[in-house]
Amino acid sequence: MTAVVSDGPVLLDIAEGIARIRLNRPEASNAVDADLLRVLHEVALCCHADPTVRVVVLSGEGRNFCAGGDVKTFASKGEDLPDYLREATAWLQLATAALIQLKAPVIAQVQGFAAGGAGFGLVCAADLVVAGESARFFSGAVRVGMAPDAGTTVTLSRIVGLRRAMDILLTNPTLTAQQAYDLGILTRVVPDADLAAEVDALAADLAAQPPLGLAATKRLVWDGLGSTVAARLPEEARVVSELSGTADSREALAAVIERRPGRFEGR
Repeated sequence: MTAVVSDGPVLLDIAEGIARIRLNRPEASNAVDADLLRVLHEVALCCHADPTVRVVVLSGEGRNFCAGGDVKTFASKGEDLPDYLREATAWLQLATAALIQLKAPVIAQVQGFAAGGAGFGLVCAADLVVAGESARFFSGAVRVGMAPDAGTTVTLSRIVGLRRAMDILLTNPTLTAQQAYDLGILTRVVPDADLAAEVDALAADLAAQPPLGLAATKRLVWDGLGSTVAARLPEEARVVSELSGTADSREALAAVIERRPGRFEGR
């Protein structure tokens, strides 16, 4: 295991193709400030730059995944809050975009609360979300006189539909894990005690898949959010044709025919 970032508000280690990004302010329920968001962007860029990374797991240390913005820090800024939030939201935007634009799929591992732009928003920006059964999800922006960020005004409506997104963002219900799963926000809900093992197994399965195919599929889905089916068909055809010429594609076909695990090198 390589500890790329071993200290600070965000930790990163990489091993066997799996990068683990961990929010590391457990004493504050991993509430975010400008410093944490800056480092989150930096570690996301580390994952971009490392060709061995095939899947990313995003989690939070302690009892909660992320409680959203650090309201105590915000309140302490007084009249300087607008300038501080411009900086903080800029880093949040950059970090969110970097995670979405990663070639590797991103799994959010959620325990406790996922709230606000940096909690609920990052959940909506992940590719797959596995939550413990006691996890809770909450937008909360309007309750503190603000508006959703981290792309939530787009991602949530795509996930649950316009009316449900409006209800969640305007009335701020606290969603149970089961409710979030039923709305399509989560990929899986598992017993709390099994959360880490379930995520580890999912990450290992993804890390063993052809990385070029995973990356192309992720990109097509995200880029297609604002498109029509007709507009995406030519791009899908182009990508499929391009992938068919790769060594991984030939190896995958041979593995299926020979009924054996594939050995993929990302080329």
